[in-house]
Amino acid sequence: MTQHGQPEFPSTRMRRNRSSDWVRRLTRESSVTPDDLIWPVFVQEGKDARAPVPSMPGVERLSIDLLVQAVGEAKALGIPAVAVFPVTPQELKTPDGKEATNADNLVCRTVRSIKEAHPDIGVICDVALDPYTTHGQDGIVRDGEVLNDETVRVLCQQALVQAQAGCDVIAPSDMMDGRIGAIRGALDTEGLERVSLLAYSAKYASAFYGPFRDAVGSAQSLGAADKRTYQMNPANGDEALREVALDVAEGADMVMVKPGMPYLDIVRRVKEAFGLPTFAYQVSGEYAMLRGAAAQGWLDWDKVLFEHAELQTRRRQRGPDLRRPRNRQAPRRLSTALACSGERPVPNRRVSAGGVPRCTDVSFAIECHAPESGRRRW
Repeated sequence: MTQHGQPEFPSTRMRRNRSSDWVRRLTRESSVTPDDLIWPVFVQEGKDARAPVPSMPGVERLSIDLLVQAVGEAKALGIPAVAVFPVTPQELKTPDGKEATNADNLVCRTVRSIKEAHPDIGVICDVALDPYTTHGQDGIVRDGEVLNDETVRVLCQQALVQAQAGCDVIAPSDMMDGRIGAIRGALDTEGLERVSLLAYSAKYASAFYGPFRDAVGSAQSLGAADKRTYQMNPANGDEALREVALDVAEGADMVMVKPGMPYLDIVRRVKEAFGLPTFAYQVSGEYAMLRGAAAQGWLDWDKVLFEHAELQTRRRQRGPDLRRPRNRQAPRRLSTALACSGERPVPNRRVSAGGVPRCTDVSFAIECHAPESGRRRW
């Protein structure tokens, strides 16, 4: 007998449950559906305007009118929410990032347009100052130091204008201490208690963010500087649990680990410790890495895309709930493959046959091409 009480070979043959497609589907421990995806989108000024992001092939910055159309396509595919990231014109960037608090800034206008056209899709807004600052840091800088408390006060104003524009989920990604409690208090004081908080609780100072900074135009502003005084040390795991605990105590409704795949051990630990909706973010560097290898013919893009999604949504004893894939093709490809062309998405089995909670609640996907015709099997 094995240590799990199973008969040993030849009585037990593990390959029996892998012998054909139907039995592999019947015995699979996890599944990914459109319900598991959030699509991050990049919005720019202009009309009928699109611009490719060279470091993320297949990803585009879209003007508001085109983005609203694209969100409608995502909604039709069953994707429940989008996350909006702005490309702020250089002339509107300032050292204090004051454009972030403008009630008519690009993000707020985008949110209003999306909600007017698609009122029943979720809209998530990032709260941080880096798209708006001339120096590319997430907060206010004085004498070379990113100031914590002064930044938090501005973040509260930023969160308020986003929520008042119709944003459903405020997602602070800045990693300032105390910002979750301050933002929750500011929202509640203004009668916006319905707005949820998704805390980027364990956001690491990762080198995987480079293509994203290209997409929003902050890479040039940041230059050779880094964000290690406020984002987490990639060497630390226990610290992530302290960060999450603080955010939960301050009122976070959901938490995130970023990046996703390189930190799946953290995702698992967070889910085990807190049992809270836990998101894993497939960041730009992960996407670019896979996409670049596929472009060279070293990887099969479709196969590796789905394997990557499964890695981050695999049911564990405990683990993350949602993932954010990173480009316009991934949510559509995943949704097309999972939902069958023109049909409703397959139901999302949140719990396995044995009642074990899934590892990831939601993932952020990022690439979307036009839906392919016909049913596609994953």
